[in-house]
Amino acid sequence: MLMNRRALVFALVTSLSLGGCLRPDFRTSELDATGTGSIGSRYTLASGDKLRVIVFGQDNLSNIYTVDGAGKIALPLIGAVTVGGQTTGQAARLIEGKLAAGFVREPHVTVEMDVYRPFYILGEVTTSGQYAYVNGMTVETAVAIAAGFSPRAARDYAVLTRTTPAGLVSGIVPMTYSVRPGDTIVVKERFF
Repeated sequence: MLMNRRALVFALVTSLSLGGCLRPDFRTSELDATGTGSIGSRYTLASGDKLRVIVFGQDNLSNIYTVDGAGKIALPLIGAVTVGGQTTGQAARLIEGKLAAGFVREPHVTVEMDVYRPFYILGEVTTSGQYAYVNGMTVETAVAIAAGFSPRAARDYAVLTRTTPAGLVSGIVPMTYSVRPGDTIVVKERFF
């Protein structure tokens, strides 16, 4: 009987000491290269973003436009303009150039973000799905927006996937890692 207790205690201590090894190492280097933190002026436009385009002196052209799946917005007079992969400043210069080519004399255009594309959260959260992005949010904030962790959730890391010009990049990130528009977060199940 004493031998069984020792074996049980040994097994318990061994499993508890190995429990700390179950969290994978954070792998954020590839994600860090895509930019973290507040998105500001380096943010590039993509499908799902809503833009406020203001053409000064041309109220009929000023409106809110949604970037379609091909990365384009459709404006009156000039038609489809490819803005995907560009900053808001670059998009404004492109629209100005197209308007100046015979439609508006000396156009002055401002492009502002109206609504960022959503982020997605899956896995061990109470309500997984698509949610509106909030500037400056972290994985922990995203979990809170999704109504918190499920009872089986690993609460110290998540897997984040981000679309880059080179393709999809994934990494294991801490809960304090910055989220960007369009990111997909997967909260994994814990082992114990």
